[in-house]
Amino acid sequence: MKKENIRIVFMGTPEFAVESLKSLVENGYNVVAVVTQPDKPVGRHQDKLQPSAVKQYALEHDLPVLQPEKMKDANFIEELRAYHADLQVVVAFRMLPEVVWVMPRLGTFNVHAALLPQYRGAAPINWAVINGETETGVTTFFLDKDIDTGRIILQKPFAIPDTADVEYVYDGLMHLGAEIARETIDLIASKLPEEDLTGVDFPHILEEISVPQGHEDKVLHAAPKIFKETCVINWNQSAKTVYDFVRGLSPYPGTWSELYNENSNVKPVVIKIFKTAKTEQPAVDAVGTLVVRKNHLYVNTADYLLELLELQVSGKKRMDVRAFLNGFKDIDTYRFKAVDIK
Repeated sequence: MKKENIRIVFMGTPEFAVESLKSLVENGYNVVAVVTQPDKPVGRHQDKLQPSAVKQYALEHDLPVLQPEKMKDANFIEELRAYHADLQVVVAFRMLPEVVWVMPRLGTFNVHAALLPQYRGAAPINWAVINGETETGVTTFFLDKDIDTGRIILQKPFAIPDTADVEYVYDGLMHLGAEIARETIDLIASKLPEEDLTGVDFPHILEEISVPQGHEDKVLHAAPKIFKETCVINWNQSAKTVYDFVRGLSPYPGTWSELYNENSNVKPVVIKIFKTAKTEQPAVDAVGTLVVRKNHLYVNTADYLLELLELQVSGKKRMDVRAFLNGFKDIDTYRFKAVDIK
């Protein structure tokens, strides 16, 4: 069956999903409608509505847009069904109820930013970098009742350099995800007759091109949602662990730590840390204490000194360490709170 004859409903919200939608549209795939989240209130008074990145792209290309508040809403289900989709493609979207993902005869597949079964969950890119992985990737899989557990269709690996932050990996997987979405549709199309689909055993075809997720006796890493409290730095860990933690949350949402003066009652200052560098210099003092050498700033961790390169004082702009040192008096009397994360 030609790819142009497969009626596709695309579901997604952020910029990560736009690249896949754009790739389908520009390569002649038949996207008949787009489903995305409702516009979000923004501004000081929450009096303006901000459409999702996917909606903006869809409107620019005259694609019908559905924005259900609830995925089980009867009116939405009826409207979605009216598009007679053969296939639904999901990229960075919310969890779908069964009534939605079973609707198309060719099923619903998701583009997940990890090599499943590793890193199931909402933040797979962050956690892969946080855990110091040297490789991640993208996976397409058919949706089923549990989160990120469906049958795997295709996978593509992606190398993570030791110096890469999550933004680098995000961009790489965004483009790789667009590729694998097209390839997955092409694979499905290649298994279908050219014209008459009467009597076609769709479930058998979909099972033929996919495999169940196996654990292979490996330890599986989860990828839970990131919250503010997730981002606090634990200086009791090794320099390598802290270094990877910072990379995995930079530039957004950013790691943070409280800087305080033990000899003062001044309220601690919240410092966001965006970039660090490993050193081969052993720690020389208690964890969290600072070492200033010329225009360089180091923090004692559980084993080595970790150099701080880019920071942001609460209420100010992101800056390099030289600007930070110039604007922060008596920095050597301060230390970071050594937080034990429970």
